[in-house]
Amino acid sequence: MAATQPAPAAAQHTQLVKAAREFEAMLMQEMLKPMRAKDPLFAEADASGSDSSQDGGVLQGFGTQAMAEGISAGGGLGIAKLVVRQVEREHASVAKERAAQT
Repeated sequence: MAATQPAPAAAQHTQLVKAAREFEAMLMQEMLKPMRAKDPLFAEADASGSDSSQDGGVLQGFGTQAMAEGISAGGGLGIAKLVVRQVEREHASVAKERAAQT
């Protein structure tokens, strides 16, 4: 589909897909945080309060982010696809209305 689109439209579609995937990854990350909080291993590290546990918390946060991005890149929950579809429908509708007005 992207091969038949003009270059600017293809670039916009690529940006839209990227933004939708990032949005889904952020949602996934927020969904994964409570799971991490319930894990006794993570709770022990958070409770100790030492510098190494704080560093570990940062690394765990990055791990959660990487996991969420990976899930989203692999298709995730389908939220990114729905966002892309809805934005493209709305864009087409606005373009159609503008064309009708001219």
